Order: sequence, then structure tokens, then C-alpha cells
Amino acid sequence: MTATYKPRGKYFEDFEVGEELVTPARTITSTDIVNFACISGDFNEVHVNHEYCKTTPFGEPIAHGPLIYAIMGGLQYASGINDGTMLALLGIDNWRLLQPVKHGDTIRMHSRVIEKKETSKPDRGVVVFERRCVKQDGTVAQEMKTTLMYKRRPK
Repeated sequence: MTATYKPRGKYFEDFEVGEELVTPARTITSTDIVNFACISGDFNEVHVNHEYCKTTPFGEPIAHGPLIYAIMGGLQYASGINDGTMLALLGIDNWRLLQPVKHGDTIRMHSRVIEKKETSKPDRGVVVFERRCVKQDGTVAQEMKTTLMYKRRPK
């Protein structure tokens, strides 16, 4: 017997302009920051040197901006909406890093659908989101507009 995979993600048709999506939360750790430095090769002192960071306005190492963006993508996947239905990341616009994220900060992503577009291919569509990375105290650490391509619901 062959099992058939059924995506749990949202199809293009399932998204509504104005819809708000909130992901599960995740706490950022020092291990996350060090691992990202190792993977990316970005050992800038503001991320890895505790003594140097004491001389900065942050007082301690801060997470890399792209690390937080990557975790936001993981949080969106954890929410289930991309599982088996997202096809591609098409663009990131107006990416702003507004607040540092440090070890111990807990973040979640708030995402609002701001546009939907059909494509020339009948099996896919484009959804544009306004995304915000929100910390445990309600401050917005990052914001951007993200464009993703999703499958259309099979007929």
C-alpha cells in the first residue's frame, strides 16, 4: 500500500488580504548566535566577543540580523502554513533591523497578508506579507515585506 502525502500548508486560495498570522514563539540562545557565526563565518565582535560588547550600547553579544530572519522562516514553517504548499521565496523588500535580539529574547513572527497575485501558470500564485519579528516585550526587532510563491489548490 502506498501512502499519499497530503500537505498541511495553506494554498494560494486560502490566504486573504488583511489576514494576520502569528507563529509559535522561540527563545534565542547564545548557542544559536555562536552556531550562526560558525556557519556564516561572520565572527564580528558585536556577535561573539563578550568583552568588546561591554563597550557597546548593547552590553552583550547580539544576534546576527540574518540569523533572526532565518529563524522567522523556521517559525513560519512551524506554524504549518508552508508545509507542502510553498514553492519559493521571491523577494525581501524594505528589511529593517530596528532592535537588537540577544540571548534570552523570545521572538515570534507576526505576518499580515497585504497582496495576492495570480501568475501566468495556473498551478501557482504569489502572496505578499508584511512581516514583523516581535520580542517578548512587544517591541519590533525586524520588519520587512516578503514575497512568496504558493501552490494553488488542486482541482
